[in-house]
Amino acid sequence: MTDPTFDSPPPAPDRPRPASYWDYIKVDRLLDLQQGVAATEAELSDDEVRFIVIHQVDELWFKLVLRELVTARNLFAQEDVPDDEVAGAVARLRRVTICFELAAQHFRLMETMSTQDYLRFRDKLNPASGFQSAQMREIEVLLGLADDARIPLGNEGSYLDALREADGSRSSALEQVERRKLDTPTLKQAVDTWLHRTPIDGSFPGDADDEAVVDRFVEQYLAGHRALYDRAIAQAVAMQALAPADEDRLRARYRGQLEGAQRHLEAADVPGERRAFVRRLRAAILFVDSNRRLPLLSWPGQVIDTLIECEQAMLTFRQRHARMVERVIGRRVGTGGSDGVAYLDQTALSYRVFTEIWAARTLLLPPELCPTVADADWYGLQND
Repeated sequence: MTDPTFDSPPPAPDRPRPASYWDYIKVDRLLDLQQGVAATEAELSDDEVRFIVIHQVDELWFKLVLRELVTARNLFAQEDVPDDEVAGAVARLRRVTICFELAAQHFRLMETMSTQDYLRFRDKLNPASGFQSAQMREIEVLLGLADDARIPLGNEGSYLDALREADGSRSSALEQVERRKLDTPTLKQAVDTWLHRTPIDGSFPGDADDEAVVDRFVEQYLAGHRALYDRAIAQAVAMQALAPADEDRLRARYRGQLEGAQRHLEAADVPGERRAFVRRLRAAILFVDSNRRLPLLSWPGQVIDTLIECEQAMLTFRQRHARMVERVIGRRVGTGGSDGVAYLDQTALSYRVFTEIWAARTLLLPPELCPTVADADWYGLQND
């Protein structure tokens, strides 16, 4: 008997097919997805195909946004965030900003469509609505938009109800958003916890004297605001010919700003069980923002900036969306039964997530009135 290993050559290993551009990008499949609810794309007008393509491109941007946000969230959710990875998180948040800026530019193309051009196919959309974009809802959830901060689309009990099928049954969009709600912490929770751990004058949460250190920083910051109040009043009175009633109104306005600073720094607006956490968080944000020239606080300062840039880009996207809708169809009822432009304007005004960071911009002092860092060298570059 002969050995079969010598009678025939071994089977050739499977080799992957050489990639082509159209295979890698799935071009054929991608270009076959623009027929809407029609049997073929040939049944659609150029305007309707354009409408579909723009929204599909938006969803692709949203897909990238979700990936960037998840990676950034996962980094900040660590108990010990490596300093050399913070720059990567900043880069990811900047990409989120760019994605929303690019998506907002698509509205220029939408605005080339006249009102009557859109009305020719608008009825096909009922009762669909852009509100049903599961990925946009996921982005809001992942960022940390609270359920009680949401504006109802119509008569639904929850924004999740709008994601159901027309007959009320569960949809893949609903299940997608529900899964995201279970994916915690949110980016806001992770970043807040990370910023809360910021060493203030070299003191960390849990240190024996940390509460006293935070108290001292808060009092010094309030002293800076009192000095700012006195300076602002003196300048206003000296430089303007004010009647007594005008001076009283001006003093009341600046006094209100001073009292607002005190309420913020003392976290007087926060329920008791969270007050200590939020008080230190707010102090930490101001400490970073006031001293970002120090090397150890430079990247945390960049994180604060990119979070504001990211949220600002989202708000701008919402505002641009509202103006495009108003320009094309005015203030009609939305296809999903919403208030249309009024609803979009409300979300652009009120959907803020990183509220502590935004509020700090009102509280920041000029450098000469900021508290002096107890040991600035401690925040310098460390040599191993």
